[in-house]
Formats: sequence, C-alpha cells, structure tokens
Amino acid sequence: MSKAAMPHWLESLAAYLPAALGAGRVQIAEFALLSGGAIQENWALDLVVDGGPLSGEVPVVLRCDSATAGVAISHSRAQEFALLRTVFDAGVTVPEPLALCEQTDVIGRPFFIMRRAQGTAEAHLLIKDRTWAADRVALTRRLGRELAAIHAIEPPVQALEFLPMHDESPAMQRVHAYQAFLDQHPVPYPALEWGLQWLARNAPPRGALALSHGDFRTGNYMVDTQGLTAILDWEFASWSDPLEDIAWFCAKCWRFGQVDLQAGGVGSREDFYAGYEAKAGVSIDREAVFYWEVMAHMKWAIVAIQQAQRFCSGEEDSLLLALTGHKLPELEWEILSMTEHQP
Repeated sequence: MSKAAMPHWLESLAAYLPAALGAGRVQIAEFALLSGGAIQENWALDLVVDGGPLSGEVPVVLRCDSATAGVAISHSRAQEFALLRTVFDAGVTVPEPLALCEQTDVIGRPFFIMRRAQGTAEAHLLIKDRTWAADRVALTRRLGRELAAIHAIEPPVQALEFLPMHDESPAMQRVHAYQAFLDQHPVPYPALEWGLQWLARNAPPRGALALSHGDFRTGNYMVDTQGLTAILDWEFASWSDPLEDIAWFCAKCWRFGQVDLQAGGVGSREDFYAGYEAKAGVSIDREAVFYWEVMAHMKWAIVAIQQAQRFCSGEEDSLLLALTGHKLPELEWEILSMTEHQP
C-alpha cells in the first residue's frame, strides 16, 4: 500500500456509500492507493459502517479504471463485478463483491466495492519468501481445486451474457486474432508467424466450453502465511477451453525464474493437476496441455508487442511497458524451442 494525496472524490464517495451498503452512516477512516495496476486503479479503504448487514469495521477495495490508461479488450467494471458475483456465488475464493456504481458523478468513473482480502499478491515476494503460504504443496493443490471450481461454470449464464460466443474453436479464434494483429503491424515477426502456423496446424477441435479466468497465474492471487486468500483480476475472463487456463498457469513464462517449479513457480505440475482432477472429477490430458502452453507464450508475446507499442508511440510514459517489450526475444525463443521438433 502507498499513501496518496486525498482524492477529490472522497467526500462524494462517503455520501454515496450508506445507500449502496444499506447502512445508516459510513465513515472512511483510512485510504491508500494500492501498488500495481496499469489498467485499473485499486484503492484500499477502511470503512466504519453503522447499521445494516455490514455494521462494524469493514476493510474494502474500490476498483475503477485507471485515470490515464485502459485496454480495450478488458471487461468494464460492471462486467467484472458480474463475474465476481457469479464466481463468489459458485464458491470460488474471491473477495465478496459489495456494491457497483456505473455512474460517473461519484468519483468520475464507474467503480465497484469489494471486501479486501488479506496477504500479498506480489509474485516476486511469494517466490522468494516462503513464509507466505509456507506449505507450497497445499497451496499448489488448492489452486488446482479453485481453477476446477471456476471451470465448473459453463454457458449459458444469464449474468454473463456479455461474454462472446464463437462458432470456431477457442484455439483457432486465438490464432486468427493474433494473425490479424501481426498482419496490420508494421514490424515483421517471423518467429511468431512460424508459431502461429504451428498452432493452426495442431489446433484442437471445439469442445465443451467453460468459464476461463483468462489470466490465472502467480501474481493474480493473494496469499497470507497460511495459504490462499483470494483469486483476483477477472477482467480478461471468457468462455474457452479449460486447458487454456491450466497451461497459462504452468507456462514457463509465468514461473518467475523458478523453472523447475512448473506450476506457477510455486509447486509441481502434478500437485496442481492432482488438485484440479480431485475437484473436477476428470483427468487432464497432459499432451493436450502442451499445445496451450505454446499458445500461452504466443499470447504473452503479442501482449509484449502491444505494451511496447503503447510506450514507443508516446501514448504512455511507463517504464513497465517499456520493459515488457524486452521480453519478446525470450518468448520467441521459447516458441521456436517448443515447436522445433514438433510436426
């Protein structure tokens, strides 16, 4: 958490909260801007609520669009709130969604309020300091079970009607989207073109779809010293092949240097699979996951190009965006290495 100057909207927010939370009175005792969030802003607020179902001291997070940036493919705050409500009701470990404001006259942007989970989501801290979630086998298996609970949500879901459905397979939908991006980009990327051709040749057919988190990885969940406290960041959720999430979590590019810990840099792949399979009641096709790990590196490579483009164009002066662009050669090398001896 970082202390920030008092935002101009704090008084109007305080006036809004009693009706939104069903309370007689709400006081904002403390506030701080949370670190991270190039796409969204997250504010930690300590509320003192008088009356209603939340009466007492209530730590919450206010989540809104960043005042300076946004990504067109990410969901709106209203859509993310609907996703959060859906998975919370399904028993997934997420912060409880409390209130949604789609108007702009309170803080200047739409926002929602959710309970604040305790612990840290900092991937590099979690990787280096084993006092966080000290039992890594338990954490890894728990993450597998949580992902299986997410994938148990299948279309149609009325509250999630905003999630698009595609006639083609999720694999080919991704291939066509990435190919379209590269076709219009002024810089050629032959290694990625090779990778896309491999992905097209080996694309699995369209099977049963499930709710996909879209960015299920270390850094997007919170832990305390005991273990998992929340799954975060639902702005890229979609209907997809369940293996896409599984592979994204296990892909080498999301192990944060802990290459031998193939499940998110925190545990073994087999422990992660065991947790998933125990909850889902199905076996994971180990060979099929490989395809989606190639896709994971392709997806991250495309994002790296997009992030670098935002910096180089002058759209955003962000060191993080510039550094993300430098990941591209490593991702290209991994794609070539993974597909070199594959048909």
